[in-house]
Amino acid sequence: MLDTRRLLLRPVESADAGVMARLWTDPEVRRYLGGPVADDVVKVREVRCVGAPGLFAVVRRQDDVVVGSVWVEPGAREGRTEVSYQLVPECWGFGYAREAVAAAVDWAADEVPAEVPEVVAVTQAANESSRRLLEVLGATLVDSFVEWNVPQVMYRFDQ
Repeated sequence: MLDTRRLLLRPVESADAGVMARLWTDPEVRRYLGGPVADDVVKVREVRCVGAPGLFAVVRRQDDVVVGSVWVEPGAREGRTEVSYQLVPECWGFGYAREAVAAAVDWAADEVPAEVPEVVAVTQAANESSRRLLEVLGATLVDSFVEWNVPQVMYRFDQ
């Protein structure tokens, strides 16, 4: 588990399935993630996400509500650890993503073994909010490429 001032990042539990399904199907959340995931895929993910290594439910401490997820995936990008994140739209703009991603990046840099000792994040080039978040956290733009037929950018966190 990872602790921040307002959040707890803990392994996903079966009780979190509804929020996880929403993160995979909400058109706003999925705008820069390839669109909503098909129902049959969601059903498989709901089972596989429980206790999955590196996948954290982001829980707001004040009311114990799951507001999103953060995934730390060692070796995902040519040996580098990738951090990805999603929050429910009503929790955007409160700094929760910044707080959760910062904690995950610190944990990944200090505790997660990887072929290449770098932590990165990838987002669509058009996702200005995500890009700003990564830049505020001190990440540096290191690559741009096309993936899933859409321009993407990769940022590296300097630790």
